[in-house]
Formats: sequence, C-alpha cells, structure tokens
Amino acid sequence: MAKKQIRDLLRAEPRDGHVRLVEVDPDTTPGLKSPKRALKDLKKHRASLFDLQQRLFAEHKRSLLIVLQGMDTGGKDGTITHVIGNLNPQGVQITAFKQPTPEEKRHGFLWRIRKHLPDTGVVGIFNRSHYEDVLVARVHALAKPKVIESRYGLINSFERELVRGGTKVLKFCLHISYDEQRNRLLERLRDPDKRWKFNENDIDERAYWDDYQSAYSIAITRCSTAWAPWYVIPANDKDYRNWAVARILVETLEEMDPKYPQPKLDISRLVKRLKD
Repeated sequence: MAKKQIRDLLRAEPRDGHVRLVEVDPDTTPGLKSPKRALKDLKKHRASLFDLQQRLFAEHKRSLLIVLQGMDTGGKDGTITHVIGNLNPQGVQITAFKQPTPEEKRHGFLWRIRKHLPDTGVVGIFNRSHYEDVLVARVHALAKPKVIESRYGLINSFERELVRGGTKVLKFCLHISYDEQRNRLLERLRDPDKRWKFNENDIDERAYWDDYQSAYSIAITRCSTAWAPWYVIPANDKDYRNWAVARILVETLEEMDPKYPQPKLDISRLVKRLKD
C-alpha cells in the first residue's frame, strides 16, 4: 500500500464551494502519530531535502517557489529557520515582502513579485507575498472592491504562467489560533532576546482577526488551484508545523524527481591525467 501523502491531508479542499479557515483546528496534527515522531522525522526530512535540492540545482531546468502566509507570529520566520535553514544557501533565495514602496505602488501589484522569482534550479521562499494584496488590502480597504476582486483571477493566471514556465508553486497558510497569537506576543515581550521582533501594531491588528480569517478563506477558496494548491498547516504546535511543511516539500520534490546531469566525459582518460 502506498504511503499516505501529507499533501492529501492538508491540501485546502472547498466544502460546498468554500474553504473556511475557522473550521480548521490549529491544534490538530493530521498525519502525525506522536509528538516525538515529529522531531525524529524532521531530521530525516532535512537530509532528504538537502539531497533533492542539490539535484534540483544541478539539473538546472526547473525551480520551486514556496509561499508562506499567516497571521503575525504564525511561524513564517521559524519555518524558514527550521526547515529551509538546512538547505544549501547557494540554491536558496528568500524574499520578505513588506509594505510596498512608493515606486512599487506606481506599478501593478505583481510587478515587485516578478522581480524576485527564483532562477532556474533555485528554491525561492516568499515570506508574505502577492497575497497581501487580497488580504491586508481587503481587511483595510486599501483598494476598491472591484480591484481586489479582479486580483484573484490575475493571481491564478500569474501562477499558471509560472508553472508552465517550469516553476513549481507551493503555498502554505500557517494557521494559528487567536489565543496562541496572544501567547506568542506575550513571549516576545517577556524575552529580552525577542523584544526586537515586537511591533505594537500587531496588537492593533488583532482587532481585525475575524476579518483576516474571512479574507484568508476567500483567497484560499479562489486561488487554490490544481497547478498551485494551498495547504493549510495547523501551526499552534511548532514542531508539527515544521514537520508538515518539510514532509510536503519532500513529497513534492520527490514527485518532481530532479536528476543530476550526466555529461559525456572520457572518465578513464581524465582519471589517468589526474594520476600523472
């Protein structure tokens, strides 16, 4: 019997035509038999990821784009540290998208995204992404409703274009609870080594929690496609979050099955030259 794919358990699947984030329990750990298993498996996944990334980089034909989204303190930085951090940095490109600059605002919302797409052979990570323009923009009415409505289709077309061009797209929504976010913000305040990450605006944004849950649900419903699926990762448990993301990356790269190139070399002659 084939091993159960974590992708199948965590892929966003609309019910009655809708994905509702509120229906996903952020404390659950689908597919994980025991908490101890997470850390044990993660070490194995890291080794597999390193090997698969090396093959992708050497093959130099395709790329992988990982989109990380979630509420503040959801674990985007932690996922990069504990999952992506063990890859060869030569083949990794990380981009953190902040508020658009005045120059970026003068262009379409995908303009700045295109500038940071991964090169061939590279694993690209977006810490926040083009989805901010249908999340924050929707919650805070930063654009007219008809403009935001048009962006879902533009995003789907953009991601289809990427996939057709050889870039595999994986999108992760790191899903935490309202109470868990409070705990993590309090932890930042109480830990002198973490206070630098604290932003008082995060407290202000908590007033819009339900609006964000709705905005995420709409975006995932509208933009989880066969070519660029969304995965909702229950992320209250940090070890599970890292385990699940790593497992999905391994499953995806194994399916891509990148190959080391085999150049035509006269091995005997070259070995002889080296020995002379």
